[in-house]
Amino acid sequence: MTIPSRPEYVGVIRLTVSAIANRIGFNIEDIEDIKVAVAEACTNAIQHSYKNAKNFYVGFEVGIDSLGIIVKDEGTGIKVEDVKEPQLGELKEGGLGIFIIKSLMDEVSFSCEIEKGTEIKMVKFLHENY
Repeated sequence: MTIPSRPEYVGVIRLTVSAIANRIGFNIEDIEDIKVAVAEACTNAIQHSYKNAKNFYVGFEVGIDSLGIIVKDEGTGIKVEDVKEPQLGELKEGGLGIFIIKSLMDEVSFSCEIEKGTEIKMVKFLHENY
């Protein structure tokens, strides 16, 4: 899906991923985790690509026991190695998106090129207690 780089569309993506996750069989707790992680990734795409792009891309990969979500922008890009773990004693507003995404999803990977954009792939697996 190609999405306008505007904050009001983050809610549309949250609703979409919620419906897909529900159809796969995720419980409400995992669906909420997925929605938060996707909202963080979309917010990052909007904030870091807004100057260069009018849109960003969201893709879904539905597996037998998993849901993969890809959020890709064509923004300025980041150096993944420069992203540091937040210091819990020095928390401030902003800068926690990647930390939150990694905390809520089972697998997270990044692909980034400076001035070409960033792609985040997140995967959540169904667990045996479903």
